[in-house]
Amino acid sequence: MSPRQALSASAALDYTPEVARATAAIGERVRAVIPPLEWPVHAPYVAAIAEWKARRNAVVLAHNYQTPEIYHGVADFTGDSLALAQYGAGTAADVIVLAGVHFMAETAKILSPGKTVLIPDPRAGCSLAAAITAADIRLLRQRYPGVPVVTYVNTSAAVKAESDVCCTSANAVAVVESLGVPRVIFLPDEYLGRYVAEQTAVEVILWRGHCEVHERFTAAELRGFRAGHPGIHILAHPECPPEVLAEADFVGSTAAMIRHIGDTGPRRVVMVTECSMSDNVAVEFPNVDFVRPCALCPHMKRITLPKILRSLQEMEHRVEVAPQIAGRARVALERMLAVGRRERREQAVEPR
Repeated sequence: MSPRQALSASAALDYTPEVARATAAIGERVRAVIPPLEWPVHAPYVAAIAEWKARRNAVVLAHNYQTPEIYHGVADFTGDSLALAQYGAGTAADVIVLAGVHFMAETAKILSPGKTVLIPDPRAGCSLAAAITAADIRLLRQRYPGVPVVTYVNTSAAVKAESDVCCTSANAVAVVESLGVPRVIFLPDEYLGRYVAEQTAVEVILWRGHCEVHERFTAAELRGFRAGHPGIHILAHPECPPEVLAEADFVGSTAAMIRHIGDTGPRRVVMVTECSMSDNVAVEFPNVDFVRPCALCPHMKRITLPKILRSLQEMEHRVEVAPQIAGRARVALERMLAVGRRERREQAVEPR
């Protein structure tokens, strides 16, 4: 970016009357979760990012755990890992900015090799992705010859390349059962794997990876929600420990939680997952009272509006995957997406 362009971009960050008008509708929509006094801080970035998306023919894909100013302010598409992977593969944009963590950006690049994929902060990692390596899978194949490997999408491209098929929390049971085998290796999330094992007759061999956000929730904490908020409806993510899931009224992916709230219309809920999710969903359901347990993902919170803007201006940080890894990982991901599409045709019902 030239000095003149940089000066122009800096000037555009003032909260001018033009910016106020351009962002007024978004500010009004999120006023329940972003106080009006704070909106002038975010609005100049929201307006500038919109301008730079048009210049770059870019889209911003935001995970459900992003903060409201990103999720509602600049995202062209929002969702869980499965939804982002599907949208990224189909978008006509030249540039994808992934407002999420690094494995999601890798997945977007693998499925869209001809597009430029950017992540605003390359340090946005994942405790699950760090829990297993490609070498670990090769050793497991030696120990369990012939047993297919089902790998949670929260993993590196190198790990996906060693796998038979990927899955997300939304379709993990369907993926396992789609293989038509009596036994699978399920990696790396132990708690999601235990949840899957409860839903199927397939034997599930587990790994001991955990999400650093979801593993912190306790059954006692959920019982405390019930005691303090009579009649509350508890929704939990399957990455939580089994004793937490046993206390919940509904267990499902982030997308399933949103659908469940829309379908059932509870008066008061607690979403046992990353805390920005409640803020984002509360905008969609203003008549529902959300009790908010605050468990922040430090990796998701590395993504900010200023970093998204800089990413578009400087076209950084580009995500690349070695061709020999990308090709093999793509096979596992496409098998996952095929199961996801079949689920929709068959109108599969979410468990619990």
